[in-house]
Amino acid sequence: MEKRENFGTRLGFILVSAGCAVGLGNVWKFPYICGQNGGAAFILLYLACLAVLGLPILICEYAVGRASRHSVAKAFSDLEPEHTNWHRFGWFGIAGNYLLMMFYTMVAGWMINYALRMLTGRLSGMETEQIAEQFTNMLASPTEMMLFMVIAVLLSFGVCSLGLQNGVERITKIMMLLLICLMIVLAVHSLMLPNMKEGLAFYLVPDVSKFSEIGFGNVLFAAMSHAFFTLSVGMGSMEIFGSYLDKSRSLTGEALSVLGLDTFVALMAGIIIIPACFAYGVQPDSGPPLLFITLPNVFNHMAGGQIWGTAFFIFMSFAALSTVIAVFENILSMTMETFNWNRKKAVRYNIVGVIILSIPAVLGYNVLSGIQPIGAGSTIMDLEDFLVSYNILPLGSLLFVLFCTKKNGWGWDNFLQEADTGEGIKFPAFIRHYVHYGVPALIAVIYLKGYYDMFSKYGTATLVFWMCVAVAFLALIFSFTTSKRKR
Repeated sequence: MEKRENFGTRLGFILVSAGCAVGLGNVWKFPYICGQNGGAAFILLYLACLAVLGLPILICEYAVGRASRHSVAKAFSDLEPEHTNWHRFGWFGIAGNYLLMMFYTMVAGWMINYALRMLTGRLSGMETEQIAEQFTNMLASPTEMMLFMVIAVLLSFGVCSLGLQNGVERITKIMMLLLICLMIVLAVHSLMLPNMKEGLAFYLVPDVSKFSEIGFGNVLFAAMSHAFFTLSVGMGSMEIFGSYLDKSRSLTGEALSVLGLDTFVALMAGIIIIPACFAYGVQPDSGPPLLFITLPNVFNHMAGGQIWGTAFFIFMSFAALSTVIAVFENILSMTMETFNWNRKKAVRYNIVGVIILSIPAVLGYNVLSGIQPIGAGSTIMDLEDFLVSYNILPLGSLLFVLFCTKKNGWGWDNFLQEADTGEGIKFPAFIRHYVHYGVPALIAVIYLKGYYDMFSKYGTATLVFWMCVAVAFLALIFSFTTSKRKR
């Protein structure tokens, strides 16, 4: 196996880690959730939840990576005490990374497709119904979907094939810096649109009446859930970058930098999208309809709309591809360590493997649309997203935190020593009991609430069954972290 690489610069580590965290959910979900739940008042809650929940989990992942110098495939084996079972989580993390890429590569292909559509003027002059028909036709075409999925896979693995410093770090730095510049330009343009004040007020003016209208508990849970999911923690996607990091800087300071950049992108996305929607009298719905139907319609009614639309979808392509590249780097590292392959061999095998694994999500919108695995109207992508977002991320995060705090795991003292090594902000040791008990409890609540929200619409019997499944998985995780192998 090739000698392990390191990041060339601190900025490279921050931008690559932020590129992994900055996903499409930051752009199409955060702005609307924020506006729905009280604007600036929600943002304050969200930032608090990032600090008390997202940050400790992120530092745990970085610490496990930097201490072990391995991907999640071998990190636990390297750090766990003898005769314990933590190493089995490696397979859990491997599965999570592949599952995520089974549908995320397809969505990244959508972004590239629409960037080209805007650039070539294929959507110019269309009304809402025609734009909606274009999106429907794209989903109905397995050939078109497959082509752009393969383009996303080849571009991303092409970057990873160049190595950590020459490929992943260098190109992701360029992409992220361009992404930030594009965001600033688009945000300034959005603030110059007519009637933009109404949208900006919806997004940023504190509206505490929403707390009583929706219920403070629901608003708090929305903030907590998004703070948890936005950082992509739980399956080793961040752990791998910790393994490439030197020990010159403390992990708390580095994690704060990544968290700050991720939050900046989410906030700026709202400034780009919400005022533009309000300026042209359209509802800023969340999800694919916002990106592929609502916003192209907005650009069509805007002076210079083709230019602004092209810039927006290039920005979205960068956001998607930065995540794909980061996860592909994790997948490559895991396969290189597991099978003792060099990077080029790992790239060759994984290009074929990821393309094959991505086919069901593509076909789930057309040829296999009759398969509705988690209820009427659902797709194969919905099932894959459910497995990752509602299971692997929360349960994986729970395992990372327990591993770093339990005596039969790596342990608090080892975690704290690793987190505090180097210059910079030190991890607050006095919150030991909170990290040990409070963070796992919050993760469990998010996990169970996710199942409740997913299955409550299908009736009591279905809900009870799936809640029992969720409780069983939690019990399995806790028993798994306390059991020992036979000598």
